[in-house]
Amino acid sequence: MAKESVKARQRKREAMVAKFAEKRAALKAEGDYAALDKLPKNASPVRLKNRCQLTGRPKGYMRHFGICRNMFRDLALAGKIPGVKKASW
Repeated sequence: MAKESVKARQRKREAMVAKFAEKRAALKAEGDYAALDKLPKNASPVRLKNRCQLTGRPKGYMRHFGICRNMFRDLALAGKIPGVKKASW
């Protein structure tokens, strides 16, 4: 489980990326890199990290589900993810 401060920092970055996305795209299209450099560092989408929506774990993230492998396994075994079942052959 990630610390609450780490999860809060990630949410703050996501909000800032969304806020400046249109402005960044316009500046990039113009080629105005000096103005682009003056935007906040956290407004860059490169600074985002994929984290589990439930625990905030940064490793073992599954993009399709938006959660880490540990939570995926727990939820799948509990039958809470539709269409997913344990393989057996």
